[in-house]
Amino acid sequence: MGEQTLPIEEDDWLALLSFLPRGWKEKARELGAFTRTRKFADPETLLRVLFMHIAEGHSLRTTSELAKLSGLAKVSDVAIMKRLAASNEWLQWMANEVKSKWFSCREYVEDSDHYRVRIVDGTTIQEPGATGTTWKIHYSINLSPLRCDEVLVSSPKTGEGLWNFKVNQNDLIIADRGFCSRRGIQYVSDNKGFFIVRVKHKMPFIRMDGSAINLLSLMKTLKLNDIGNWDAGIEINGEKTYGRICAIKKSKSASKKDKARIMKEAKKKGRKVFDSTLEASDYIIVFTNLPSSSSSAKILEFYRLRWQVELSFKRLKSILGLGHLKKFDETSAKAWLHGKLLVSFLIEALSSVGEVFFPWGYPIYAADAHAQKSMERNILSSFTSYKDNFPSFSD
Repeated sequence: MGEQTLPIEEDDWLALLSFLPRGWKEKARELGAFTRTRKFADPETLLRVLFMHIAEGHSLRTTSELAKLSGLAKVSDVAIMKRLAASNEWLQWMANEVKSKWFSCREYVEDSDHYRVRIVDGTTIQEPGATGTTWKIHYSINLSPLRCDEVLVSSPKTGEGLWNFKVNQNDLIIADRGFCSRRGIQYVSDNKGFFIVRVKHKMPFIRMDGSAINLLSLMKTLKLNDIGNWDAGIEINGEKTYGRICAIKKSKSASKKDKARIMKEAKKKGRKVFDSTLEASDYIIVFTNLPSSSSSAKILEFYRLRWQVELSFKRLKSILGLGHLKKFDETSAKAWLHGKLLVSFLIEALSSVGEVFFPWGYPIYAADAHAQKSMERNILSSFTSYKDNFPSFSD
């Protein structure tokens, strides 16, 4: 009798499971996601049902019916909701493990002086209803593989700040004005990291002698196509961090567009727009502690790459439906968000790793953990060699 062939959807599911971290089933029990077999036969069945809801976007009631029709589980929508809430830590652990395993192939970007370039940003997720809670996702992507290397889901009480991210020596953190604070800049510097942060025009900069800098007065010296470069520093709690202010004047069309956006947002929120705000919108101003070997033009070009994280948010919200939260209690809301991130990382791993490393589309697991790690090191080494020999290769 010939070998039985699984339906194509079963083959796809098994291929997807091969991208999950080793020990994910045991972790379901350890973290309390799977406690007994009364409703779900095993952790795999639980994950499959949860993915019907999280990945495919079905309502809890529809997920319940589909689980019954497919023979996976006879479970109510309320029971699924409870299992989702209980799976928060499990989904978070799997998302982080998938991210760590598959998105760490290349550490550095070409022509970056061997910094690990990271772009950080935050986005909000709104619960349903006029008074729904707003959740925050603090997100960091590694520029080289354009893959998320750190994510934090938090309540609105956790404000945006560079201190929300782990910073290692030689990390180059690129961030927008929302992260422009003396505390955050000092945090990166204290951890031996580097930064390029877009500046708020009211940021209290000082000169090397400690005197205050009038930022807008400096900007007025710039003409179109000029790139400004001034030594500057910040001081917080008696500690000083020095670097450079780099700036460029916008074109008339770009400046007009930005002014219109500022006025529109102010009108919507009932706020007054100060003349200094409109004046500052004529320029792109960043603060960095990169050494003088990195030219001001290069620093501004680095900052321009920040838009990559905006594209990541757009993909998450438009493709995976991350923009509008469908959960009302805190635990299930976080579980849903972590589940969405897990799906996102799996999609990226399947598209960027599966086709490059494995012509058959999924990784092979070795018999034991030691052999598996050895095999993975060989694969990553081969991939790095491939990149070195064929620099035109792109994701």
